[in-house]
Amino acid sequence: MLSLLRRPLLLPLLSGLLCWLAWPPLGFTAALFVAFIPLLALSNRPLSNYHYLLYLYLGLFTWNLATTWWIWNASLLGAWLAIFVNSLLMTLPWMGYRWVQRRAGVQAGAAALVVFWMSFEYLHQLDWGLSWPWLTLGNAFAVRTAWVQWYEYTGTSGGTLWVLAVNLLLYHSSLRAFRNLQSQTPNPKSEIPNLKSSILLRFITLLVIALPLVISRWLQPSVPPPDAAATPNVVVVQPNIDPYEKVSTGSFEAQLQELIRLSEEKIDSNTTLLVWPETALYSPNGFDETLLRENFFLTPLFAFLQRHPRLQLFTGIESYRLFNEKVSPYARPISDSRQWYEAYNGSVLLDSGGARQFYHKSMLVPGVETLPRFLLFLGPVFEKFGGTTGGYARQAERNPVDTRSGYRLAPAICYESIYGEYMSRYRAQGANLVAIITNDGWWGNTPGYRQHLAYARLRAIENRCWVVRSANTGVSCFIDPAGTVYQAQDWWTAASVKQPIPATNGSTFYARYGDLLSKAALVLSVLLLGVGWWVRKKY
Repeated sequence: MLSLLRRPLLLPLLSGLLCWLAWPPLGFTAALFVAFIPLLALSNRPLSNYHYLLYLYLGLFTWNLATTWWIWNASLLGAWLAIFVNSLLMTLPWMGYRWVQRRAGVQAGAAALVVFWMSFEYLHQLDWGLSWPWLTLGNAFAVRTAWVQWYEYTGTSGGTLWVLAVNLLLYHSSLRAFRNLQSQTPNPKSEIPNLKSSILLRFITLLVIALPLVISRWLQPSVPPPDAAATPNVVVVQPNIDPYEKVSTGSFEAQLQELIRLSEEKIDSNTTLLVWPETALYSPNGFDETLLRENFFLTPLFAFLQRHPRLQLFTGIESYRLFNEKVSPYARPISDSRQWYEAYNGSVLLDSGGARQFYHKSMLVPGVETLPRFLLFLGPVFEKFGGTTGGYARQAERNPVDTRSGYRLAPAICYESIYGEYMSRYRAQGANLVAIITNDGWWGNTPGYRQHLAYARLRAIENRCWVVRSANTGVSCFIDPAGTVYQAQDWWTAASVKQPIPATNGSTFYARYGDLLSKAALVLSVLLLGVGWWVRKKY
């Protein structure tokens, strides 16, 4: 076995497969604590930078491909961006690690890997056009929430730090033990210092593995079942409409009637909030946001809301607004007219009187809903694969959606729910319920929708509030502040579910201060790059 691992080609492949095994939904999460050891061994091989980069890319590509291949079902070019480009970007922290280690030593190199990778993950969450934090290392614990209850302080960056620290400690303690076995020292007394340092390193390794688990157990909150009589309930609908048929040949009238029917099955006198999924209100031309109440096709919807005067509906909508001038870079001209329009993948809070508040999706999916400026020339190509050239208009400022019943919603439309710090800002503004609306049906019955559900559990822990999740198909559910899932609905099933949910006011350390670990890593990255440059200049 050891002789096989000495072959450079097998090291990156082993690393990629271990990362895949650790990821949801497979959930062999502990494998992540050793997954980077083969890449660390590869980094210390006498390889040229070119060959090192090739081997490194192979391992990271294996991880990306095995874990996110399902994107192919929704967008061919989106999959290309997410898998090929993301694998290449992931090589940057490793190249920096090797560069610093060769110039400043092993300890500086180990620190460099941690802060470079954490900086990479943080920068990859910024809205730069190709943002893709799906494989943030801390996300792997989404199916092991009992291990990471301390995310209310650190967010997923704490999990990333944990994974990298354990990998480095295990690698160096194993390397030291191996060298001690190989040494042929005639005087046993000279081995005592090495023995003591090896024991200390193993103790630190054990402590770094065990201490977060102990802290997590101590922090895990006890969430009592809500009083159904005294607590308002929320109804979530999963209509199970094929998204491809919906866009091409689906009948909006029939789809609306199905949504209403499923809602009526669960609504009672204590229901104050109804949640429908992303683009539940969809037409090929979109809906004019200023004329929803007057729209003939929405007459059955407002009749339904009039029958339930206490009820408010939070739903996804494909909408637009008209303007007499170009009000933003996202505004597009209307042919044969002096008007402009903005298109939105949005959501709206409705009652019998009409629209009360809109929210427009801000974090757009690269290649499908937006393109960075340097790739706009590829717009026509992306449109052939279901993308959009101009992209949807975004909402610049995030504000909670206020309901009459006291819920202050933190809205997340699909892709937005994987951004931890982004979502926590709503909590800092007083949001007391996370509402995720999504249409995971684009990916088919693949690991994609299971991973997306799992990440929602981390948002519940980071913000210590309930999450309601309405998916077009699989998985609609409720998640409590400890990350426990309730009433999860199966894939390809039409259903509606009801849950009494208290408004959890307050805030967490993470919501108040954001991702401090990653911001500190950014500062340290600059310092370590300076150290590497200075050492090279000096010597």
